[in-house]
Formats: sequence, structure tokens, C-alpha cells
Amino acid sequence: MPALADTTIRLLSQEPLAGRMPAAELLRLAEILDGAGFSYLEVSGGGVFDSAVRRGVETPWERIRALKARTSTPLGLALRGRFLVGSRPVGADFVRRFVASAAESGIDVFRLHDPLNDVSNLTEAGEAITAAEREFEAGLLYSPGPTGETEALVEQARKLPELGAARVLLHDSSGSLEPHRAHELVTALGEASSLPVGLYCQGATGNALAAALEAARAGADLISCAVYPVALALHRVSGEALASALAGAGLDTGVDVDALWRASELVDEHIGDEPVTPLAPRISVRAAEHRVPPGLVAALDTHLRTLAAGDRLDEVLDELTRIREEVGWPPIASPIGQILGSQALMHVLSANRYQTVVDELRSLIEGRYGSPPGPIDGAVKRAVALSGGAPEEETPVDLDSLRAEAEGLASSEEELLLLALFGEEAEPLLKTIRGRASRDESLAAGGVDQARAERIREIVRIVQESGVGEVTIEEAGMRVSVRRTPEPLEAGLASVAEVGSEAAPADQTPGPQADGLVRIEAPMVGVFYRAPQPGAPPFVEEGDTVAPGQTLCVLEAMKLMNEIKADTPGIVRVIHVGNAEPVEFGQLLFELEPVGPPPLDAV
Repeated sequence: MPALADTTIRLLSQEPLAGRMPAAELLRLAEILDGAGFSYLEVSGGGVFDSAVRRGVETPWERIRALKARTSTPLGLALRGRFLVGSRPVGADFVRRFVASAAESGIDVFRLHDPLNDVSNLTEAGEAITAAEREFEAGLLYSPGPTGETEALVEQARKLPELGAARVLLHDSSGSLEPHRAHELVTALGEASSLPVGLYCQGATGNALAAALEAARAGADLISCAVYPVALALHRVSGEALASALAGAGLDTGVDVDALWRASELVDEHIGDEPVTPLAPRISVRAAEHRVPPGLVAALDTHLRTLAAGDRLDEVLDELTRIREEVGWPPIASPIGQILGSQALMHVLSANRYQTVVDELRSLIEGRYGSPPGPIDGAVKRAVALSGGAPEEETPVDLDSLRAEAEGLASSEEELLLLALFGEEAEPLLKTIRGRASRDESLAAGGVDQARAERIREIVRIVQESGVGEVTIEEAGMRVSVRRTPEPLEAGLASVAEVGSEAAPADQTPGPQADGLVRIEAPMVGVFYRAPQPGAPPFVEEGDTVAPGQTLCVLEAMKLMNEIKADTPGIVRVIHVGNAEPVEFGQLLFELEPVGPPPLDAV
């Protein structure tokens, strides 16, 4: 009987859904999925690391550990061969140390594929996974064209047992795998490798579900899925539909479909009313027609619209296919798809082919990323050689030297790996981590000693993990209340509501003061952020008009992000706190000038 692997948490933690579900709610979701009967929960991967670094709130390693503490189901991580979670290949030592850190943080299953289907690029990571005594699942990318032919994939599958792979995973990143091909490939890959075969697929109009059912009939022992709202938004296979369909076909997966519906209800609270713009119907149609991942089509469309050339999307997609043929038919998966797409944009917008070549495409053609599945066109090789000097081959990162240079910024092996992978982009996140000690200083400045500060943290954890609505403790003249906020976007987030020597009034709703302004005060100790992530525009500026329920700022407390919202319509007159500054309970954050209701003829 086939087992199911759930990818919901990974998909909710990377673009375009990253940040839409609060951390506490994501942990609640993990607890529901933990009891549903999945083989493993895939919780992280390349896109998750990128989103975490750009958001600058917590490291992906911290998220993995938090999930591990609340689940007993094995946790999975998706890696891109020697690229790991980035867009450039790294050295063997780096790969080994990254895998070791992931295993130590709580990863049990590594899903590993090479973007070129060159399985020799999986050697170092496979050895590291085996050394860490974790499960190594080797992916082979299916993509239309000669490289998607059965024999090309079978040739690579034969090499996987000697690398220590426990399973072959047929990965359809472009959503182009048809049901009859799924049946054929699962059978052929299993016979060639003598390993179990699984399927990771996506696609619109039910194609992926049909392919999954055929794969199961052919003997696939593992199929990926996601809960319904995520599957619908991102064109994945719905776990609810897949488990029910397989059970009806006599291939019961043992997954509790009722638990999946409960998980869907929780997810739906946060993304149910929001359109996922990268997968607009126009984008999805182009992706299906050209057999290209929808996310890549969306990125190309955005670039073209920025340059007032939105009507040339089909030209770029046709050119992308032509380039792919010329450089050896590599699968269109990240980061290779982005490299080919960038070159296609240059060709169409400049009306010249290979006059300018992106460095990454030059590196691919020169073999620095490995061997593409097919031969590279000789004329293209010559054109690339004539277009300019080859970029210098990057020296592998020396982590030990970087550690010395990053003293005071990266204080652990895992933080050092992030700095090596993302460079300056990781610095705001690492500085945020270094600044978390300011909360301790903030508590101390408010008359809370270290022992009481730790007691407050423990109360927060109790509220988070127990599900109770509110806990109040009075001890040595101090009264501390921790309660869950009632607003939908903050349900389940524990916040320090009161810290003081006397009880606060029961009605905490801000109202106009003598000067007519509404005061918005901090409901907890935390760090004040004006924007959702580093580099993003602030939620509000002085002079802005805000509506009830509009987010004014975010307070980070105990690694949780709590949105502070306006209760009434008004104009932001004063912002009293600077970005990334620690705030005390009750500290004044904003002053709003109330505005009256609109005239009747405007309603």
C-alpha cells in the first residue's frame, strides 16, 4: 500500500505563502498533521531558507527545531544536490557540514535531487546523509523533451543504489507528467534500481491527481500531497482527495482524512480569502501550455510588465524552450529554470541571441554545475565563448576562515552556514538574533529580574502549548497575565498582556485622550517592527489614514510575530518608536486622530 508524504508546512513557509500563517498557528497545524498518519512531513527546503533569510525573523534551523519538539512523525528536507538550498553549487566540505547541521536540528528524511539530473552531484550529500544515519531519497526530475524519455531517467536510476539511496523519487516540477507516463516510469525506475519508487508531482486540472493514482497502481510506495487549500492555490495534489481516491481503489494509505480536513480549516483561516497572485489563471494556462513551472512563468511575466513588455510573454517562453534544447535539455527546475529564463528575456528584449550571456548560463555550458542530460550545441558554445570572458571560477567557501571574519555575527555552525550561503542578505537576520538579548535587558529595565523574566517565558510557553485561554499568576507583589488574543490573525499567539505591581483595568480598549488622539500602547514586551520584513515598505507612515483592523506594526515576542492593529478609523499623527527598538508593556506606540464615519452617500 502506498504511503503519503505531506508538504504543506514547507509550502506555507516559502513564497508565495510565506508569512501568511503566524508561527504559532503553523505549529498547531504541525500537531494536527502529526496525528494524521503520514510517512513524513516535509517542512523545509530551498525556498524556505530563502524566505526565512529575507523575512529576517527566525532562522530555518529554529523553525525545524520548534516543529521537531511538537511532532513525532519524521521531518523531511528538500535539497538541490550540490546547490543545497541556494542558487550556486558548494564544495564537498560545505555539503557535509550542512547535512550534519540539518540532521542535528531534527531532519530525518532528506529528499535530494540534482537540477541537471546528474546523480554524480549527489555523492557528497548522500555520504553525509548516510553518515548521519538519516534516510536518503534520491530524486530524478521529469521534464518534457529528450531528457524525459524513459531510458535517460533509467540510466541515472541505475546509479542510485551505490550512492546509498533508500528510494527513487520521480519529481515532476513542471506539472507535465501524464498519467500513462507516470505508470511507465514508476515501473521502469523500480526495475532498473531495485529500489522503492515514489512520486512528487504537481499540475492543474486534475492531471497531478490522475498521475498519482496511476503511479500507485504501478507500485509507487510514496506519494506527496498537501492539504486542500494549499493544493488548490499551488496546483499540488490534495491529500484529502488522494487518500480518499486510493482507499476507494483498494490502496488504503492509512491517512486520517478527517484530520486533514481539520488542518485545512486552520489553513483556510489565513489564506482562504487571499488570492495567490503568482498562479493567476493567465499564468497557469501559459505554464501548462509551455510545460514550464508556474512560478517561473510568473517571474518572467513580472519582469516583462515592469519593462512595459507584458505582451511578449509567449515569445520569451518559446525562446526558453529553444535555449533549453541548445544547452543539453536540462530539466526546468530551480535554479536552472531561472537561469534559462533570464537568458530568454535578454534574447527577446534585445533582439540578439547570445550577444550578452548571463554568468550562470556560461557556467552551465562550461560544465561547472555538472553534465546536462544531452549534448550542448557547438554553435552556442562558440557564441558564448565569443560573447566575453568567462567569469572566474568561485573558490569554495572556507567556513573556518569565514567564522573568524564573522565573529560576533555568526555564533554557531548553522548561522555560519547561512552567512556562507546568503552573504550580506543573511546579516539582518543574524543581527536580529543577536539583538534578542535586548528583551532580557528590557525586562530588567522594567524591574523584572532574570528569574521572573524566565518565569514569564515559561507562562507564555504554557499558554502556547496547552490551549488554555489565559493564565494569571501573582507572585511577590507582581501580577502577570498571559492570554491568547482573540483576533483571527493572532489566534493562538500568546502575548504578555500585563506585567505590573497591580492589576490592570478590565477594559483595555484605547480611547481618545484629552487632546482627542487615540493612544495605541504595546500589549506586551517585545521588539517593534514597522515593516513585515527587512527592506519592505512600512505598514504605515505618519499622515496615513487607517481603517479598523489594519496592521500598524509587528511586535516580536518570544520568537512569535504579533500584529498590532487599529481598532478604529483614524489618521496616524505620531509614531513614537523606531524600527527594531525594544518596547515595554504599556509603552506608547502610536497616536491616531479619530475620523468620523463616511457620509451616507459614500457608503
